[in-house]
Amino acid sequence: RRMTATAAASAQRSERQRSSEPQALGILRRHADHPSAFLAFNQQTLHYQTPAVEGLIAYRPAGQRHLIQLCGPIAAAGEQVVLLRSFVDWAHQQGRSVTAVQVPVSDAELYREAGFCVNQLGSSYSIDLEQFTLRGTKFFKLRNKMKRAEREGITVQEWTAQDLEAPSAQAALAEIDRRWLRAKGRHVKELTFMIGERGGRGAPYRRMFVAHQGSRIAGYVTYSPCFGNLAGWLYDLTRRLPDAPPGTVELTFVTALEALREDGCRWLHLGLTPFVGLADEHELGHGSSRLVQWIARELGERGEAVYPARAQETFKLKWGPQHITPEYVAFEPQPSLGAVWQLLRVTRSI
Repeated sequence: RRMTATAAASAQRSERQRSSEPQALGILRRHADHPSAFLAFNQQTLHYQTPAVEGLIAYRPAGQRHLIQLCGPIAAAGEQVVLLRSFVDWAHQQGRSVTAVQVPVSDAELYREAGFCVNQLGSSYSIDLEQFTLRGTKFFKLRNKMKRAEREGITVQEWTAQDLEAPSAQAALAEIDRRWLRAKGRHVKELTFMIGERGGRGAPYRRMFVAHQGSRIAGYVTYSPCFGNLAGWLYDLTRRLPDAPPGTVELTFVTALEALREDGCRWLHLGLTPFVGLADEHELGHGSSRLVQWIARELGERGEAVYPARAQETFKLKWGPQHITPEYVAFEPQPSLGAVWQLLRVTRSI
């Protein structure tokens, strides 16, 4: 397929970024095979490395006795176990235990063999853009919702790095963040660690699509790069003003989707939703915890105050994702109240 002007500009931008990118991002490009691996590049996330392996483990300290790890060991397949064992040994030398979240199904057995207790945490959703369409009666309501947003003056454009550098733009985005969070409740905190961020060291590598309504900014959506077998982009942060017209997020999402597809992107990943898609066949059996399994299912059914799992699942399923996979949480050596508490604190779920 002939490369469009948009695709050519995107390719040139990617090449410039690669020429000056940090070592950690180079490792992600070469070895990461998880749609959310770019979250390892969040500003406050640390990286464990050992001279024996080209790879990294993303983590954050939690309290005095725990380390919370993200997305499995990022290294060549034959070296993942070496990296994981080295990380666990290093944690033990500090008197800490490891809890890993968003462990992909391909790594679940690796953690069990390393002495972890492994349970399904939720499910991850991905759209094959070669098959995606909004035609048909299935998407009738969705199309009408986007048309309503257009009638009320919503337009969407991708912002460049130069657009984002403007102080007025940063102020407008910060105001959206503030009002979006405030609408969720006075005591609600913005989640972290397992979701992306608007700024930080990863900012030059993300893409942002902004919804405008006349002269005001009504919302935005960010996308992070994904590497590996299902390379593409991760639908990450979504923010909108509480009084933005219905359909604003959907119109922004579809505008971005079409732009990514035009650039030659095959996979658009919607990320993990905890506590949904839980099934007995996804559990490992020996080496899993019945208590953790029960808690995860209870939170999925009744835990909207902790995390709006069902609302997130509904939003993702309405796009007809073709690829749905389980993701796991792994406790070393066994689940404990302390480990669960620190996981909630690191992600700011409490």
